[in-house]
Amino acid sequence: MSDARIARLQAAVPTLQVRTDPADLAYFGVDWTRRWTPAPLAVALPADIAEVQATVRWARDEGVAIVPSGGRTGLSGGAVAAHGELVLSLQRMSRVLDFDPVDRILTVQPGIALEAVQEAARGHGLAYPVDFAARGSCTIGGNIATNAGGIRVLRYGNTREWIAGLKLVTGTGELLDLGRGLVKNSSGYDLRHLAIASEGTLGIIVEASLKLTAPPPATRTLLLALPSFEGLMQVFQALRARLALEAFEFFTDRALHHVVAHGAQAPFEAAHPFYVVAEFACEGEAGEAGEVAMLSAFEHCVEQGWVEDGVIGQSEAQAAQLWRLREGITESLAPHVPYKNDVSVRISAMPAFLETAQALLAREYPQFDVVWFGHIGDGNLHINVLKPADLANEAFVAQCERVTKLLADTLHAHGGSISAEHGIGLVKKPYLESTRSAAEIAVMRGIRRALDPDGVLNPGKLFDA
Repeated sequence: MSDARIARLQAAVPTLQVRTDPADLAYFGVDWTRRWTPAPLAVALPADIAEVQATVRWARDEGVAIVPSGGRTGLSGGAVAAHGELVLSLQRMSRVLDFDPVDRILTVQPGIALEAVQEAARGHGLAYPVDFAARGSCTIGGNIATNAGGIRVLRYGNTREWIAGLKLVTGTGELLDLGRGLVKNSSGYDLRHLAIASEGTLGIIVEASLKLTAPPPATRTLLLALPSFEGLMQVFQALRARLALEAFEFFTDRALHHVVAHGAQAPFEAAHPFYVVAEFACEGEAGEAGEVAMLSAFEHCVEQGWVEDGVIGQSEAQAAQLWRLREGITESLAPHVPYKNDVSVRISAMPAFLETAQALLAREYPQFDVVWFGHIGDGNLHINVLKPADLANEAFVAQCERVTKLLADTLHAHGGSISAEHGIGLVKKPYLESTRSAAEIAVMRGIRRALDPDGVLNPGKLFDA
């Protein structure tokens, strides 16, 4: 590519790696949504903070938009570059920088994969407890930019709870050092928490200090088969009251069908409409008591008619097989071009919302394969609508967007959110007002202008300027 702007970028930052090959543009210009044709100007791959700052200053001078890019595993179009933006990929900034054993803080670059962070923590006898299926490919910078949750929010919370400090390059190229690892700091606004979940619109995360914790206790994994949707929350309440729950994940028979077709092993001889994977702490002297409590909880759920069958993993390998049934869902659905909803409500509102939402989707998608799964323990549901092979993609998306508007209205009525953990991006932008008031959005726009006055960083995402 002979664009003069790229030549000026390379002259301004001689050490910066810049790619313009069409294959690279196509690869770096999209995320997992796959709904937009990638058309970036180029891909910049900085190696350090100074190169990020210089690139942002060049973009501001040239009037070129920047799309920050991590593992691009998001599902809301937040990392899409379809209008001549510069993709700023942080994949070369992927090192562990420091470990403080006293504060239990691991400092890393943003391009490091979540799984690598978890391994680094284990190397110090500690744990970084945020976890989800994309751990091998998603990056810490992206996790922070969307406040990713995952499968153990029930015990450990979202990414936000584990961020001790951030370094952020704003839309003017200025470097902000936020939080600095202080446990207590009441000296004004906590800009660190503004940056978390901002989807790259307030700044580019160039360094993160992560809190670590003691290794989790030994756990057991339980798979339950449920005869009806209505018993789901009763099972959750029964297990939560009797066990030290680490995770409580739900999926439907349609989800199991696709995972088994993708290579997983069916857990029961008979088919059941709904399933739950639960993980609970079971260690030391409490181990035997935990087993007794688990059996008591299981028997209670069976007696109440909420559960029809169950199996407990007797080894780490068996537990991994049970978890594969839940964690393999997204990968198994990918070939079917799913339209995804990632929604949340308060746990107390979940029964009423489930009843309303299930009726809505059954009515509006009578001939579509709708696959439900989610983190019931924290109020987060993933709803995947699979495109029929004979339906054009444009018509499919249009129909799904019509139903998503109805779903957004339902969420508003139940005090929920249209995006639980994947961000707003491009996909959910039309429905932001179902979750945020006009006054809140106005304040967010003002904050965005303060940190990115020229609208350089990820424009068009979250909301229009």
